[in-house]
Amino acid sequence: MQHCRPERCVTKARTKHQPAMFTQHVPETPEVPRAASAERWTVRLPQPYLLYLGGPADAAFTKTASGLRDWAPQSCVGEFASDGATTTVALPRVTPVEARRAGARSVVIGVANIGGFVSRNWVGPLVQCLEAGLDIVSGMHAPLERTPELKTAAERCGRALIDVRKPPRDIPIASGRRRSGKRLLTVGTDCAVGKKYAALALTRAFGKRAVPVDFRATGQTGIMIAGGGIPIDAVVSDFVAGAAEILSPDANADHWDVIEGQGSILHPSYGPVSLGLLLGSQPDVVVVCHALGRDRVLGLEDYATPTIEETIELTLRLARRTNPQVRCAGVALNTAGLTDGDARNVLAEHSARLLLPVADPVRGGREFGLLVAQCLA
Repeated sequence: MQHCRPERCVTKARTKHQPAMFTQHVPETPEVPRAASAERWTVRLPQPYLLYLGGPADAAFTKTASGLRDWAPQSCVGEFASDGATTTVALPRVTPVEARRAGARSVVIGVANIGGFVSRNWVGPLVQCLEAGLDIVSGMHAPLERTPELKTAAERCGRALIDVRKPPRDIPIASGRRRSGKRLLTVGTDCAVGKKYAALALTRAFGKRAVPVDFRATGQTGIMIAGGGIPIDAVVSDFVAGAAEILSPDANADHWDVIEGQGSILHPSYGPVSLGLLLGSQPDVVVVCHALGRDRVLGLEDYATPTIEETIELTLRLARRTNPQVRCAGVALNTAGLTDGDARNVLAEHSARLLLPVADPVRGGREFGLLVAQCLA
């Protein structure tokens, strides 16, 4: 049964003039970092979400769905996948109609495939979602309206196609002006090493210590979790530092913005984005993120992964251009795959070598407490 409701007043497709920052309205909870973005940069995402996990070949690309499950579980009604897909993020498996009846207002494309486009085998299931009365929220590089079937179905059903990866158009050139308040930026030795999780975990830890704090999202999953942010990798390079300034405006002296890092300044492909974010953020503190055992740059096997020491040294040297007082508080080490005992030994070895707190934010524990304390020192 179709549940198209063309009489409902919604935007059928976002135009080029609409910003890509969102304000999320969820029950107050210390477990969910919230972004307090200026009203002029924000629109609202329709929540709660149904998470779409793609088809049988998409099992390795569900980081968006996993991030929402881990950091915004109260905003997730369940999961949905194409026929034949066995992928799961351990949420209830429901149909679009069941999700709508349970209160879902949109379906989030929870997979991020190589190239960032809507696969042909996703179109039918996503049309089902539109017909069930759900808007579509996407963090893909390719705009949803470029898929004719989705555009037609959205218009027919009066639903919205919402592309998170569309930055505001009027981002200014960075001024370089020092701003009030305090800022922490997570930086990486490579892509996909845990910068978002580290930033979210630090934000939550600051909040539990009654420290005024906001999580500032720079990627599509972070924006969906926090409800606000700017998709930095979609900003024209000349304006990346300006976007970072907008993202973390002047604040009270005791207020912290914890800014989600992107890429790595030493990544041959993504270094320019990382550098612009570093200069515009003007961080007081950086936390270096690294995946244990990653010896080659992800996707570029000809390049060795930079060492933690090299990343700290270059990051601080560049960051001092806009904040001479910047310091490295420690390292967030991704130890996935190790037993807890082995992980604790590795963390201790790295800490002794680097003379800095080293912790796995997902594991938490004493090591993470030391990292948090050093960030706030």
